Amino acid sequence: MSHLHVMWMLQRHGDLSMGRLAEMLDVSLSNATGLIDRMEERGLIERVRVPDDRRVVLVALSARGRQMLELTDVMRSDLLEAVLRRLDGRQLACVAQALRDVTEALRAAREAGDLPPDTHDHAH
Repeated sequence: MSHLHVMWMLQRHGDLSMGRLAEMLDVSLSNATGLIDRMEERGLIERVRVPDDRRVVLVALSARGRQMLELTDVMRSDLLEAVLRRLDGRQLACVAQALRDVTEALRAAREAGDLPPDTHDHAH
């Protein structure tokens, strides 16, 4: 799950420095480095040097990592569709209302400053 979380963060925010990644994960730099090492060994991410400053290394999603996220999105979509097909019209209306309520609560929490800075509204 931590690998997926990192890949989703990279997909959403683009290439990140190790320091920023550790900060966003709320872990130490050494813990983040260990996680990124394991992900790099599996081909899920790449370390990229910044051309203007070769000392700066960014973590980027690899092609294999992007493929894995696409597959995960398809599986989640298929699972959700299979579950929703089992609901009748009244139940679907309740789910729709609950999603509207959650979306509104999320917006209110963001406006009140109750959410971390990297939390975004995924419900449109």
